[in-house]
Amino acid sequence: MATDWLGSVVSINCGVALGVYQGEVSSVDHASQTISLRQPYHNGTRCPVPEVTFSAMDIKELKFLDINTINKAKSRKEAATEPSVVSAGCHGQSNRNTHSHASSNSSQSRTTPITILRRAPSASSNNRGTMQAMIQRRSNVRNGGAAVQARSKDDECFGGGTDEDLDTDFDFEGNLALFDKAAIFSQIKGNSSHRPQHHSTQAENKPVSYRHDENILEGKPVIYRQITVPQHGGKEYCTDSGLVVPSVPYELHKRLLAAAERWGLSLERRLEAIGVCSSQMALTLLGGPNRLTPKNVHQRPIVVLLCGPHIQGAQGISCGRHLANHEVEVIVFLPNFVKMQESVTNEVSLYSRTSGKQVSSIKDLPVSPVDLVIDCLDSHENPLLREQTWYQSAAEWANQNRATVLSIDPPVGKHHQTVEAKWTLSLGLPLPLAGKESRVYLCDIGIPKLVYQELGISYHSPFGCKFVIPLHPA
Repeated sequence: MATDWLGSVVSINCGVALGVYQGEVSSVDHASQTISLRQPYHNGTRCPVPEVTFSAMDIKELKFLDINTINKAKSRKEAATEPSVVSAGCHGQSNRNTHSHASSNSSQSRTTPITILRRAPSASSNNRGTMQAMIQRRSNVRNGGAAVQARSKDDECFGGGTDEDLDTDFDFEGNLALFDKAAIFSQIKGNSSHRPQHHSTQAENKPVSYRHDENILEGKPVIYRQITVPQHGGKEYCTDSGLVVPSVPYELHKRLLAAAERWGLSLERRLEAIGVCSSQMALTLLGGPNRLTPKNVHQRPIVVLLCGPHIQGAQGISCGRHLANHEVEVIVFLPNFVKMQESVTNEVSLYSRTSGKQVSSIKDLPVSPVDLVIDCLDSHENPLLREQTWYQSAAEWANQNRATVLSIDPPVGKHHQTVEAKWTLSLGLPLPLAGKESRVYLCDIGIPKLVYQELGISYHSPFGCKFVIPLHPA
């Protein structure tokens, strides 16, 4: 009865995991309950081996097919050299020894063909697939050597349609010589010269595209001179966006601060605003988030503030208090043998509640360079302080420390500043400073717009979204 099946074309359904196979029956073994197919197809694709063997336990459904349908499938292009026949039946003689170890570890002694088990997703199927791959490599060595093995790998990766005749290398130089660059460009140029005129008209009428950060609404032209003053200080600056900021003389600046105090912007409020803005600028100069992090507590920056017994000194002490609150090592120099203003005394009282240090002698200042020096020695009202010994000693220490200097609200004078500052911070509106090498910054101290207008100043805030902005010589 088994010989009656030989030569029949059948379709074997092995379930979802193994798929469907078609081919011609080559042998049937009742003893081992196996059936072998010659020239098999797996899910419509030619198998890389000429024969596969199935166990009855793996077969879900078996159908007889029309011989004409299979002949049409066999007319596809096949590889020139086929690997040797590998029979992977569980009871086959060629692989009985190979599967002895697997049979001892499993409750069911059976082995499925290599082409079936290589595609199985389960863990047990993967183990069997690895064993079948070893069988195929041994069979290749016995039946053809390395050349057959290489072709088998190509068939597994790229299918059975691999062209074995591509032995010659591609001639890149010869192919490039066929390209006439001059002729192509002349043709392009000729086509562009004979282009109809209506194309350019369409390009002109094409709507303009905008970037995500561009304003699509047509507005009025930008007025860059938005601040005008009744008394000009003699210098003009401009912001990064091009807005013009004129300087004002000290007399007008003093009247502006007095008007702000009348409307409620007291000296204490102004000192707090200046302390916050100047400390924020100092933190940025010290490195910002790259320097002040919880992981960098062993390298805390050191800042020395040189303060006098006046309002400018009080502004410096307010800045030092905010820096100390941000875990900066702060040292405030303030002479204790001169009369101090009440604002200075109040700021010293608040500063004493921080971790900052206060000294009254130059000998107590660091000898090694510090990270930043903030100069608040000069006074707008009393320029004679420069002649005192404590002032000259502090200025000499700052110039010899080789640290960068930030000057807060320096006075206007014919002479250069005693302490050479790299950055200068002006308040509200800039003064006509004499220094040329210092970079000027402007601080918003919270003066309302109507206060400017009261003094005849046409004012539109140049700060935008910031409280401290750089100014450049216009």
